[in-house]
Amino acid sequence: MNPLSRRKLITTGITAAAGASGLAVAGGLAKRYGLIPPDAGGLYGVGETLTYAAQRVLTSHSMAREFSPSQISNPPFANEVAPLGGTFKRLQEGGFADWRLAVDGMVARPASFSIADLKSHPSRSQITHLACEEGWSYIAEWTGVPLSHVLDVVGILPQAKYVVYFSIQQDWWDSLDMADAMHPQTLIAHSMNGGELPVGHGGPLRMRVPRQLGYKNVKYITRLTVTDDLKRFGQGLGSSSPEGGYAWYAGI
Repeated sequence: MNPLSRRKLITTGITAAAGASGLAVAGGLAKRYGLIPPDAGGLYGVGETLTYAAQRVLTSHSMAREFSPSQISNPPFANEVAPLGGTFKRLQEGGFADWRLAVDGMVARPASFSIADLKSHPSRSQITHLACEEGWSYIAEWTGVPLSHVLDVVGILPQAKYVVYFSIQQDWWDSLDMADAMHPQTLIAHSMNGGELPVGHGGPLRMRVPRQLGYKNVKYITRLTVTDDLKRFGQGLGSSSPEGGYAWYAGI
């Protein structure tokens, strides 16, 4: 069966089951095709599963809209950030020369990248919309290394399913499935609007995932861990966001 026919069959089955109030059947179809999000066991688990499964089937290869330079927000909104602590301050005073992004887990070649290292790799620039679940949004130009390139450099193992990413801010972490991790618009961003990525916007490094809501775009990232199971991270819900009441998958 060709991929399009398969996607159509899965989507039709999930939609029909949900429309007939057969939520258990729909959940079974999603499970059969490996489309169960890590936060599926909660109060809204069935809804989260249906949302994730339908979007994954329909939009795995879709592209977020990109805008023209004239549409860049001036100024872009920077939400309030909690104090970043002494370690961050010392790194900032040193121009982030000692900042490192470690990559470990299910990889053939664990590595540690400085900001200069990352800037030496192929980069991509895109003007995309960042939308927050709290109602504010802005358009900016982001430049960075595609996450897919970094994963290719370290050599992810075939059984890998997720990339977990951690911030220097305590207890702030999230994860992506491989569809978003390998998507060409998913960046490890180091620059914004033609200059260095401002601290207020996550500098020196943040994850940029334009196909998902703002909280998936974690700031101040210091480590990536490639894994096949999210249960051993935090409360096993895929990120710190579901622990606070948000959905793990935040596709837009």
